[in-house]
Amino acid sequence: MTRIAILLRGVNVGGKHKLPMAELRQCCESLGLSDCRTHLNSGNAVGRIAAAKANSFAAALTRKLEHTFGFPVPVVTRTAAEMQRIIAHNPFVAEGVAVDTLHVAFLSAPPSAAAAWCLEAPPSLDDRFLLQGSEVFLHLPNGVARTKLTNGWMDRSLEVISTQRNWATVLALANMLGETTSD
Repeated sequence: MTRIAILLRGVNVGGKHKLPMAELRQCCESLGLSDCRTHLNSGNAVGRIAAAKANSFAAALTRKLEHTFGFPVPVVTRTAAEMQRIIAHNPFVAEGVAVDTLHVAFLSAPPSAAAAWCLEAPPSLDDRFLLQGSEVFLHLPNGVARTKLTNGWMDRSLEVISTQRNWATVLALANMLGETTSD
């Protein structure tokens, strides 16, 4: 069994694109995820999946959620080991910047070399980013509401789906993954 974090993009617990966490858990469990737990009402979950299903789980859940709720829900997953690597290699933590200004954009796949090579930030105050593999580490000193380093910008620039989480959520999910036992 492989422990994974599930990161949904663009869902709410009320209003447009409503997706209650209890129903997210049910959808995940119907696809073979066990020990499923959600983090707050945030579109994040963790659980265990057979190793053979881990790579295809995001696509399967994306299809299931769209069929169930009637709107597209991009899904990105990371294993427990990948989450630990992300935490260990955040370049902005190493610089000692305020952790409440840190975010990570999780990409659905590594971008092509050409897209990564041409990546240029839009004018965005003092914001900084660093692309490493399938993650974009973000330092947003003026807050996420003021940045131009948005999911839309990343999707267009890198030609993959992205979903961002603040550093506290990244740490919480990694902690939850550590509490999820493996068989």
